[in-house]
Amino acid sequence: MSSEGESRFHIVDVSSLTSVHPRDPRRVMLRTDDGVRIEAVYEPSGASVTETAVTGTAVTGTALAGTAVVVAHGFSGSADRPAVRRAARAFAERGAAVVTFSFRGHGGSGGLSTVGDREVLDLSAAVRWARELGHARVATVGFSMGGSVVLRHAALERDTDGRVDAVAAVSAPARWYYRGTAPMRRLHWLVTRPTGRLVGRYGLHTRIDGRTWDPVPLSPVEAVPLIAPVPLLIVHGDRDAYFPLDHPRMLAGAGDAELWLEPGMGHAENAADDELLARLGDWLTRR
Repeated sequence: MSSEGESRFHIVDVSSLTSVHPRDPRRVMLRTDDGVRIEAVYEPSGASVTETAVTGTAVTGTALAGTAVVVAHGFSGSADRPAVRRAARAFAERGAAVVTFSFRGHGGSGGLSTVGDREVLDLSAAVRWARELGHARVATVGFSMGGSVVLRHAALERDTDGRVDAVAAVSAPARWYYRGTAPMRRLHWLVTRPTGRLVGRYGLHTRIDGRTWDPVPLSPVEAVPLIAPVPLLIVHGDRDAYFPLDHPRMLAGAGDAELWLEPGMGHAENAADDELLARLGDWLTRR
């Protein structure tokens, strides 16, 4: 990241006191447990009452009212992509404070994308930041790759300070290594081939780790039974070109989950219309 970009952020180790840039207390750089810098943005809800004061670079203040929703974008997205910002606005309009962030290898974050593996650490840093800001209730919503991450995160961190109170996965895969559609075959080429990773870096502005998973992480469908009693919502479009409907049905059938199959919807955050985002916001804030 350029020095100009770095000047917009203050680095935060969320294992200690949360710090912010003194001129912009809502945009920070978090540091994950494995040392990767993650850009994150906090947007308080109009319904939230805050009495936060910035002293130097430290945030102090009373607990915030209402739910914080942490948004996990899809592969090649970022916190500043229009579809992510649109989702954040929709959730804020439903009464939630919103944390958006860029996964490793994406946007202004450091590191390399592991396409859903170590991204759990990125989400955990964002969730812990929301709790450190005072939110007693935190919900996560993820799209595509982000959907697989919120499922695994909810299962793996259910007994930690990174735990969540509700989870929604939109357009998420049920299993790894799926190549049954043309878009997923192209994605596998992008991730597994050196030429593909160059296209990812310069064409999609996504920096991809060339190493294979070792060990292979818990799959989304294996994570689902471990999430209860946390409320779980699976959302999928019937025109998703990446993952056909057996994926959401497999996820919903693996545990105690609510399933929304959306007529006419395509894939992930770019395909989520305003009406769906409003329903999602209501579910996330009221479950």
